[in-house]
Amino acid sequence: MAAVSLRLGDLVWGKLGRYPPWPGKIVNPPKDLKKPRGKKCFFVKFFGTEDQIGFLGLGLMGSGIVSNLLKMGHTVTVWNRTAEKCDLFIQEGARLGRTPAEVVSTCDITFACVSDPKAAKDLVLGPSGVLQGIRPGKCYVDMSTVDADTVTELAQVIVSRGGRFLEAPVSGNQQLSNDGMLVILAAGDRGLYEDCSSCFQAMGKTSFFLGEVGNAAKMMLIVNMVQGSFMATIAEGLTLAQVTGQSQQTLLDILNQGQLASIFLDQKCQNILQGNFKPDFYLKYIQKDLRLAIALGDAVNHPTPMAAAANEVYKRAKALDQSDNDMSAVYRAYIH
Repeated sequence: MAAVSLRLGDLVWGKLGRYPPWPGKIVNPPKDLKKPRGKKCFFVKFFGTEDQIGFLGLGLMGSGIVSNLLKMGHTVTVWNRTAEKCDLFIQEGARLGRTPAEVVSTCDITFACVSDPKAAKDLVLGPSGVLQGIRPGKCYVDMSTVDADTVTELAQVIVSRGGRFLEAPVSGNQQLSNDGMLVILAAGDRGLYEDCSSCFQAMGKTSFFLGEVGNAAKMMLIVNMVQGSFMATIAEGLTLAQVTGQSQQTLLDILNQGQLASIFLDQKCQNILQGNFKPDFYLKYIQKDLRLAIALGDAVNHPTPMAAAANEVYKRAKALDQSDNDMSAVYRAYIH
């Protein structure tokens, strides 16, 4: 078998006795640790064994993320505005934080995932908020989908108190969150990004580091703009098929055999055909992201006519009380 070349910082799997293989990272050993004689060896820091992790916000995405952090052996302290949502995670081994400030002050790295810019600001700047728990060296990772101005403001206030900041919004839905298959878009403190590697491995299938703060927010809005516009087009096509006497199921079968075939297309069409709009991604949040993406285009004088048209359809769906349904409920804007 060929020799394996390893370096400091490499991600590895290690095995101790009867315990199963576990992910870790090669690091420098403690100075007082005696090295075995006659053998080349490496010191491995196993993930999920040291850092105290905090998590604020247990919505559709946050709940799945926390479950996977716990499964991977992390010690997690949770907080949610509606405290009852914490109960299930306490039963799974999480600790309960009374306020965001308390969570941040007692944890090494605190993640947050909330609904919109206002919620993100309130969480940090409000009474007993994140900022009150920040001390030099404390780490804050905002996973909310917000605009670049909001995340830049939050980064500035966190860093002004000596904290470290990373934005890390996620692309996915409730099912992908539950499965630990999210795509993480990160920007800000590169060292903190690397320190979060074990957490990101627990919650996602891949992550991207995009540079300075604000870049991840912009990229996330563009991704969701494309997704939201596509969803509106799917709904438009299905309703046009219906009113022209064509089979919606046959349309889906055709699309699934062509270049547009995808899990997203099939799942959302199935939602519509079955009349099942249980939220996997809230309609009100995709409309929020479209609105923010349009504003992003306006800020650089770039036209976004497709997104603007889709946004109007989602606004109509919201007027029909579809806000808390899945984004696929935009279909109902076409049939009323």
